[in-house]
This record gives sequence, structure tokens and C-alpha cells, in this order.
Amino acid sequence: MQESNVFEYTVLRLVPRVEREEFINIGVILFCKKKKFLGLRYEVNENKIKAIAGEEVCLDTIKEHLKSFERITNGDKCFSLIASYDLAERYRWLTAKRSTIIQTSATHAGVTANPAETLEKIYNEQVL
Repeated sequence: MQESNVFEYTVLRLVPRVEREEFINIGVILFCKKKKFLGLRYEVNENKIKAIAGEEVCLDTIKEHLKSFERITNGDKCFSLIASYDLAERYRWLTAKRSTIIQTSATHAGVTANPAETLEKIYNEQVL
């Protein structure tokens, strides 16, 4: 029997005009406490972003914000105090509700034997 581990994930959304509440999925964050796993996958698909936001949005700014998410996920302590928190605290910080251009969905849960493979699967289903 294959080991099952509880995981949580949230979808990263790009919300170019917060007042309109339109968004596109751009990434996934997955946390599995038992496997000590916190992972992030994202994509800046310029064509999709321009289709929903036009030329109003600055792609460099989006990339900078996502790079910040990545550094915190990876525990880059030189980048931020938040990156020095334990995995669960970092996940909670990354998935906290925001009213900015990068937002997160509700948190969802499941079970997995391999968190990295599950992250890829969810990313392919929700983002690509």
C-alpha cells in the first residue's frame, strides 16, 4: 500500500483590475507537512495576460511579485524575514487573502504519495 500524506494547495491568480474581479490562474502553491514540502509553480503567459489586461499591466512588476513568492517558498532568508519562518507559517503567509494584483484561491486539501508530482498535476490542470 502506498503512503498517503495530507496536502493543501492554493491557486495563484492574476487580477489585473481588482475592481472587476476578473482573473487568470498563473500558479499553484502546495504544502505537505508530513513530507516537509512547500512548492510553487507559476507561469507568466504574456499572451493570456495581455488578453485579459491589455497593455495596462506591467509584466515586470508581475514577475517581481512572483519571484518574491518563489523566494519565500524556497526559504531564501537573505530575501525576507518571512522566508525564515517554518514551512507551515510560510504557506499561511503566502496564501493569506489579499486585494492586490496577485491573489490566491481558497485552500483545497487532498492526499498524495508524492507532493512534487501532485503539484505538477494540479499546475497542469489549473494553470496550463
